[in-house]
Parts: sequence; structure tokens; C-alpha cells
Amino acid sequence: MPRDDMSDLLSFLAVARDRSFTKAARRLGVSQSALSHTLRRLEARLGLRLLTRTTRSVSPTTTGERLLRTVGPRLDEVHAELVALTELRDKPAGTIRITTSDHAANTILMPKLARLLRDYPDIKIEIDIDYGLTDIVAERYDAGVRLGEQLAKDMIAVPIGPPVRLVVVATPAYFAKRPAPKKPQDLTGHSCINLRLSGGVYAWEFAKRGRELRVRVDGQLCVNGVDEIISAARAGIGLAFVPQDLVEPYLANGQLKLVLEDWCPPFPGFHLYYPSRKQSSPAFSLLVDALRYRG
Repeated sequence: MPRDDMSDLLSFLAVARDRSFTKAARRLGVSQSALSHTLRRLEARLGLRLLTRTTRSVSPTTTGERLLRTVGPRLDEVHAELVALTELRDKPAGTIRITTSDHAANTILMPKLARLLRDYPDIKIEIDIDYGLTDIVAERYDAGVRLGEQLAKDMIAVPIGPPVRLVVVATPAYFAKRPAPKKPQDLTGHSCINLRLSGGVYAWEFAKRGRELRVRVDGQLCVNGVDEIISAARAGIGLAFVPQDLVEPYLANGQLKLVLEDWCPPFPGFHLYYPSRKQSSPAFSLLVDALRYRG
């Protein structure tokens, strides 16, 4: 492939992914006018229109989407391999981007990463807190962290924490005003604190003797973080459905009370996941080994 073709394709991918000449130019370190000229030159050479431009936005045409979908991943693999080669030196180095929830970040990642980062000062970790089911390939993350039941089948998954149990809790004062639920269906008569994910409001999931239930609960408060749910529950706003390890201190001192215990079994805990085709650099291999759960 001629050098100009490779350079122009990389410029196209940057604009198509960012949907912006401004952002792409900043990331590539060139002027917007130079980047625009490069894209027009590529379109002229191919005899095809790759981008639709308006005064407010830029987006790939159907042909551009095809080029982005087919050529983009291959160039990403070339880039990843070149990065891996530059890291083959005495000290592993490089930046690793991870998307995760704050629960996993605070209870698993931070404690385990502390030693790794201390021992390997040339390794850098970027952690993005997100409760959505992020497409790590499309968003160009190196890895993500999810609970075991949420993993895509085409990913390599490494367990990094123990089983997790979600439990229903509220304050004794709340239960003094309303009878405690005896079964998940009773939750419809209670004020529940909802968790909003990128795909919508989370439905509470229960299981007992092989029977599984998903309950859409209602209440006056909906937030997008587990810490905020726990704070709201402690304030007496309503019932919360949260990881037991995070509320154990409040259960022990009586601030919160547990209900529906027999409907809340443990399930596979957090896993580090990444594409099966990813070529592991020395730094990434060290990360996987540092986070791996060994019971």
C-alpha cells in the first residue's frame, strides 16, 4: 500500500470515529484545513464520497461506514502490534484503558493495582467509571470489568473477584411504617430506589430453587451509582438492591435491615474481559496476572 493511502486512511478513521474534524485534528496534531484537504484527496483518489459534511456535523456515508467497519479493525490490530513491540524492553510500559463500575474499581482494582503500579513505574492505567455495558472494541478500551453473568461470549474472561450477592435492605424506621416484603412480588407495594444504566432502569433479579424472577420496581428516587443508592437507603428513602459487601457495616451496626434473603443467592463475581484476538503486551499480561482471582 502506498504511504499516502495509509496516512489518508488513518485520517479518515479518526474523523469517522470522532464524528468531528475538530476533535480528529486535535488528536492527530494537524490543522482542520489540512485534515479536510487530506480527506478530499482520499475521496478524489477513490472516486467515492466517504463523509457527509454539514455546518454542524460530519458522518460517514454508507461507503464510509463500510470502510470504517472493514479496514478500521485491521489497522487497529497493526497499531496494537506495533505498540506491543515497542514495549518489549527491560521494563514493561504502556497505557492500558479499562472501563468498569465504581464498585469493582474501589473494592478490587485499586487494591490490586497499587502494587503493580509501584513495581512498574512505566505502566499507566486509565480507569473509566461506567455502569453501561460498554462495547470495549468500538470504544477502544483494552479491557472491561463486568459481573460474570453479563459477559459477551466472544470475549476472554478472567475472574478477578469472589462471588457477588445482591441483597435488599432498608432502615428499621422504614420497616416500622410498612411490612417487610416476603416475596419479590411484594416489592411493587414498596418505595424502591432505582439504578439507571445506559440501557435503561435496572430490573431487580432474584432466584430461588431454580426459579428466576425479574421485578420492575418503582419509587421516588432513581440514581446512576451504587454509593448514592446506599446513601439514600440509609436516609430512609426506601428499599435498595445492592452488593452485600458494601452494606455489611450498616447491617452489623443495625442501620440497615436485610429482607428477602432466601431470594438472593450469590452469583459469579467480577471478571476482566477483553477481545480474544487481542495480542497481549508485557504490560497487559502483568495486569491480568495482578488482577486474577485465586480464591
